[in-house]
Amino acid sequence: MGKIITFANQKGGVGKTTSAVNVAASLGILGKKVLLVDLDPQGNTTSGVGIPKKNLKYTTSEIMLDGVSAADAVIETKFQNLSVIPTNISLAGSEFDLFQVEEGEKCMKKALDTIKDNYDYIIIDCPPSLGMLTINALVAADSVIVPMQCEFYALEGLSQLMISIGKIKQKFNPSLFVCGILVTMYNGRLVLSMQVISELKKHYSDKLFKTAVSRNVRLSEAPGFGMPVYYHDKLSKGTGEYLEVAKELMERI
Repeated sequence: MGKIITFANQKGGVGKTTSAVNVAASLGILGKKVLLVDLDPQGNTTSGVGIPKKNLKYTTSEIMLDGVSAADAVIETKFQNLSVIPTNISLAGSEFDLFQVEEGEKCMKKALDTIKDNYDYIIIDCPPSLGMLTINALVAADSVIVPMQCEFYALEGLSQLMISIGKIKQKFNPSLFVCGILVTMYNGRLVLSMQVISELKKHYSDKLFKTAVSRNVRLSEAPGFGMPVYYHDKLSKGTGEYLEVAKELMERI
């Protein structure tokens, strides 16, 4: 049975979508069959794997609210072992609609349960908020990965997020657990980065991924070409780091 992993952080600009796309692609390169689910109305995950957001037949909105089969919404990408359920800006209005649906927090779980066995891993990318879309992703997930920047505001946000995940676990999804905290945009030359890493090790040593993802030009360029960094530049530092993260993820779950 496939494992569903949600990438979540209520703070924007932390490398969440970049991490979801590149971890998913890296798992595919490592021989795993992967489905990437775009649950952020911005649709950056969708465009990040080369799928145009215009004229999509079905999106995550339709599988949650209109009874469309998740299997019918899947699009195979041109990348190894990687498929996607795309989205576009229409998903923004769906967040309100989910409040009107009975057990609206379980819509994504119900949709993905029908195809879970078809994949080794299902990766969900969330919006940068703790609204109904993110709740759906957490209720559907087996585990959570929290990408975060090396800054002190991120540490404050992390403790708030952990409390929210605990509430979801208690109320809706008893088996949910935090698989790991992934440090992004890391710069080892900055004292601040080292201080934040030190604090994380003090409080979350068992959760912290061994590999931190560095600031990297190729990593920043790749979405503009509609591809994960491995396919943009196999020799880049970001490529190697995300492959290491994917390997560690496979060991963790």
